[in-house]
Amino acid sequence: MAKSKIGIVIEREYLERVKKKSFIFTTLLMPLLMLLLMALPALLVAFVDKSETTVLVVDNSKRVAPLLENSAEVKFEIAGDITVDSALRRTDVGAVLIVPENVFDAKRANLKLYTNGPTSIITEGHITGQVNKLVEQERLHHYDIADLDKIMAEVESNVSLSTLRNDSDDEEEALSSGLSYAIGIGMSFVLYMFLLIYGQMVMTSIIEEKGNRVLEVVVTSVKPAQLMMGKIIGVALVAVTQMVLWGALLAAMSAYLLPAMLPADAMADIAAVQAGNIDGVSDQGSIEIIQAMASLTQVGNILSLVGLMTIFLVLGFLIYSSIFAAVGSAVDNIQDASQLTSFAVFPIIFGLIFAMVAASDPMGPVAFWASIFPLTSPMVMVARIPFGIPGWEIWLSLGLLVLGFIGMVWVAGKIYRVGIFMYGKKPSIKEVVRWIRYK
Repeated sequence: MAKSKIGIVIEREYLERVKKKSFIFTTLLMPLLMLLLMALPALLVAFVDKSETTVLVVDNSKRVAPLLENSAEVKFEIAGDITVDSALRRTDVGAVLIVPENVFDAKRANLKLYTNGPTSIITEGHITGQVNKLVEQERLHHYDIADLDKIMAEVESNVSLSTLRNDSDDEEEALSSGLSYAIGIGMSFVLYMFLLIYGQMVMTSIIEEKGNRVLEVVVTSVKPAQLMMGKIIGVALVAVTQMVLWGALLAAMSAYLLPAMLPADAMADIAAVQAGNIDGVSDQGSIEIIQAMASLTQVGNILSLVGLMTIFLVLGFLIYSSIFAAVGSAVDNIQDASQLTSFAVFPIIFGLIFAMVAASDPMGPVAFWASIFPLTSPMVMVARIPFGIPGWEIWLSLGLLVLGFIGMVWVAGKIYRVGIFMYGKKPSIKEVVRWIRYK
């Protein structure tokens, strides 16, 4: 059976991109690169030697310096009775710390650290943390309470919070709001990246073909609307292919790689959490981390999240690629497109901003309305989905996205059919509106 004309355009646009080495490289290696980037900070902290700073302490209170403790990052040296000027002339130390005489009495004492080069936030935090602790202990001892250290140790509290959903017919499910926030923001960034990159890919393709006068030949056998839809759907399928492959790779890593990397006792705690037995976790102090790992090792959750994200990606892409296609048809080069692309870029940026708000407060009014407005809903809704929002909100958002796509394609088609034959100057907004009104 002969292929339809729009099918031929879709096939050409799809195969032209998926056969490129850059597509194969980013599709296969990007998940591994993301995992490496997430693990790299922890590996650096664990295996890279930290720099040590020698701090010369000029203690005007005479009580702080002897109690300061060295660490792997900071080594303290007591200056003795030398003056501040003499201490500052020392070039064999990394920094000079001046402790004021009123450090124990002042409400907010001002320490001064003179460095002989760049310093780090770790060094500064280590110094202020130790001095604050010494001042607090000294002030507590003024109350002359017997066995104060023992009392403070006994009253110290370190509660953990296990969040359980009780608003569904399913069994209690342990959730991690921190993980939901991280997943929601991550998914929003992925959609932000896909909408911009693949949307501009549609625009660039149209501009190049228009500049080469290829479109004038193509439209003799294919209607402009069919050509535009073929390009949009073809590139959309490329994005879907990449998303599906990423989902499969992430699911495989979640099912096989992650469990193999975790110790047996951690896997036992994860199994307890997945079974709803929160009290069976051996390390209650790390319950939030265990909950996060339990979610990451559930392949079904990952596949459902990737599936929903793919649906919102497709519908959101169809809307925004229509705008990019209209822009590409209206101009002759990339430089002229900069003004008109703001109509597509700004809503995507606003969607990402609202997604961050939604991840912080997923049930708030801003999150709700931004997640059903078609131009922002793709990013905002995927930021809310990991929190387990009501299903009707997802369906409402999808329905409005479909209506938004139909309306945007109609508008973009009006611009496209006129714009691809216009050359020589960048049209004004008023002219583009006139194109839309043409019968």
